[in-house]
Amino acid sequence: MNREQYNSDTRYEKVLHNMDLLQITDITTARQHKNGTIVWKLPIKNWNSGKTNIEVASFSTGYVRNQNSGYSNYQLNKRCEGEPEFFDSGRKDSMGRTLYTQFTTRSCVLIPIEIDRLEYLISYCLKNYYIKNANQVVDGKFVPKWRYDNLADAARLDYETRDLQNKLDTIKRIANYG
Repeated sequence: MNREQYNSDTRYEKVLHNMDLLQITDITTARQHKNGTIVWKLPIKNWNSGKTNIEVASFSTGYVRNQNSGYSNYQLNKRCEGEPEFFDSGRKDSMGRTLYTQFTTRSCVLIPIEIDRLEYLISYCLKNYYIKNANQVVDGKFVPKWRYDNLADAARLDYETRDLQNKLDTIKRIANYG
């Protein structure tokens, strides 16, 4: 993204400000820029590989995608139910009427305006990568919640054990001198 180009629009300025706060970097190549694609690199490691940082992209077609989920880049756009379609099932009921099968699809809600895609992408990343992975440290080490809870329980138990040991020592001292 050309930062100078967007400094005149307040919505773009806000997106750039949020990118700076979240330490998101723009890694768009010249060819991607020419095609209307913007690619961002987040400072969070990809949970699949743990080696590369998460990358997300905004496409001029209206899609917003995760760029490094392995062999398939999946859409981050919201989904909606399509209108039901009816197909001839090839069967007839007891009255001789044709039976139909109902089929409903889900599709992505496209975001045609670039600034709307970028704002959506910021909010999506904030919710799904920053807040949900709040226990993921900057160097990419991920601590699962159950392990964190177990460590917290162990620390609490250790504290209680030391507290009981101190009380026991105090009682022994009083018993020996009393």
